[in-house]
Amino acid sequence: MARGGRQKSDNTSLRRCIVTRAELPKSDLIRFVVGPDADIVPDLAEKLPGRGIWVSALARSVETAAKRGHFNRAAKMRVRATPDLAVQVEELLVRKLTDLMALARKAGKAIAGREKTLAALSAGEAELLVQAKDGSLRERSGLRPPKGEDSRVTCLLGHELGMAFGRDRVIHAAVLAGGLADRIGIEARRLRGFRAEADQQRPSDGAGDVLAEEGLRGKG
Repeated sequence: MARGGRQKSDNTSLRRCIVTRAELPKSDLIRFVVGPDADIVPDLAEKLPGRGIWVSALARSVETAAKRGHFNRAAKMRVRATPDLAVQVEELLVRKLTDLMALARKAGKAIAGREKTLAALSAGEAELLVQAKDGSLRERSGLRPPKGEDSRVTCLLGHELGMAFGRDRVIHAAVLAGGLADRIGIEARRLRGFRAEADQQRPSDGAGDVLAEEGLRGKG
């Protein structure tokens, strides 16, 4: 266990992606296992029994593995991978990330709202700046992440981020140092890989951005 009761991460261990054949840290991959009925099952927690099958945390890699028989070859048997496997993984990643944000909020380590977020950044208390990817580009660019762009998380939609704070919608949030910041950063990086293509298609001038309105239900 690390200090503060946090469990040490084994994400520095390398695994080989069955699609790209690249060796990557576990934090950049998704683990799958073969279920009892020969179905391919995502194992984000990396706890399910059976030999792990690892795929890069990218939607296109999971889609390729499902469509082109990579799972069959890795498992050395015929398995079933549903065509929407990448969509399933994305939904699981969203749920895991919002759950972690909710845990951080309950522990007093995550706050929401532009003014509170700005105050935490100014005081040097924030480890991550979390902003809704469908928020106003002008609003998002007005806040500077605490440790460069790697500490800015923009892979959740406003209503998804709102779920972590009991609100309809959240645009700006901050994760404070300690606690779950490392785990939130890892899961955000994985989810970003599944939404990268959509991000690249968004307008660069902010013309298509949703208005940056914070949800009103609850105080978070």
